[in-house]
Amino acid sequence: MAADPALADLTTLRLGGPARRYVAAPDPDALVAAVSEAERAGEPVLVVGGGSNLVVADDGFAGTVVHLAGGGVRVVEDGEQDGEQVVVTVAAGEPWDGLVARAVAEGWVGAEALSGIPGTTGATPIQNVGAYGQEVAQTITSVRVWDRMLRGERVFSGEDCRFSYRHSRFKADPGRHLVLDVTFAFGRGAESAPVSYAELARTLGVAVGERAPLAAVREAVLTLRRGKGMVLDPADHDTWSAGSFFTNPFVDPDGVPAGAPSYPQPDGSVKTSAAWLIEHAGFGRGFGLDRPGSRVSLSTKHTLALTNRGGATTAALLDLAREVRSGVWDRFGIELVNEPVLVGCAL
Repeated sequence: MAADPALADLTTLRLGGPARRYVAAPDPDALVAAVSEAERAGEPVLVVGGGSNLVVADDGFAGTVVHLAGGGVRVVEDGEQDGEQVVVTVAAGEPWDGLVARAVAEGWVGAEALSGIPGTTGATPIQNVGAYGQEVAQTITSVRVWDRMLRGERVFSGEDCRFSYRHSRFKADPGRHLVLDVTFAFGRGAESAPVSYAELARTLGVAVGERAPLAAVREAVLTLRRGKGMVLDPADHDTWSAGSFFTNPFVDPDGVPAGAPSYPQPDGSVKTSAAWLIEHAGFGRGFGLDRPGSRVSLSTKHTLALTNRGGATTAALLDLAREVRSGVWDRFGIELVNEPVLVGCAL
C-alpha cells in the first residue's frame, strides 16, 4: 500500500511536511463524514482541494488532512437560446478550470476570464476568486455548506456570502464552513461578458466594454497567465507557487505613491498594485535567484509570485516573503497582506 502523501504532494508550491493522518474524500458526503469523524476523535482537520492557496509548514500538519477531489457537475436549468440562463451546481471537489473549459465549450457565459486558475470549485467562493475583470461573485447564486459549529447543512445565497475583493463570509470565519457545492447562473451565448480589463481587451483587439468569442477570451487569458507563470506546468519552476502571494492593498487617496496604479473605490479608498510596490521597492522579477544556495525566489515572470525553485523549504519561502513585505513597508509605508492561507506557520 502506498504511503500517505506529504502536504508537498498536495500543494502547488510543493512545500509542506507530513500529516498525522490522510483521508481521501471523493464527494461532499465523504467530506462531511471524514471531517466529522476527525472532530469526534478530537483531531485538528485541514481540508485540501487543489492546494493552490496553501503554504504549509515544514513540520506538516499534526492532525487529519482530508483531500477533496471530484463530485460532479449537475445542470439544473439549461436555457438553450442565446440570452437565456444556464444554472449548474458543481461539487466542491471539481477542478475549477475544468468547469471553465466546459462552460466555454457549451456556451455558458460569465467565467471565461477566470480560465487557468488552479484549484477546486469549492475554494472559489471562499476568497471570491477573480481575474481579468471577472469574479465568481458575479455568477454564484448560492453556496451549500456544512456548518461545523451548528453541525448541519446551510445554503447561503450569493448576497448572503458577503462577497468583496478576495473576501467572503467564509474567509472571515475560517474553518467553520465546509463548502459542499456551488451553484452558478451563467448566461447563454457565443460571446463573452463585456471585457472590462484593459490588458485583456488589448490582447483581444477589442475596446473595453466590448464582447469577444468565448473561446478567444479563454485562449487570451491562458496566454496572459502563462506569460506570468500562472498556469501550472511541472517543468516551469515559476509555476511552483501559490499564485499571487500578496493582495492589492487599499489605501487613502493621499497614500498612493507617485506613479503607482490607482483605482478609486466606492468607499473613498484607492486600490493600488502590490506588484508595482514590490518592484519599485527594489524586488524585481527573479529576486533571490542569484543568492548562493537559494532555492526560493520571486518568479522570473511576475513579482507577485514567490516560487520554489526545487528543494526549497517553507521557512525559506516565508523569509523571502518577510523581506519583501518589510521592504515595501520601509519604502512606501504600505503593509502587504498575504493572500494564501498559512498552515502551521506565520509571517
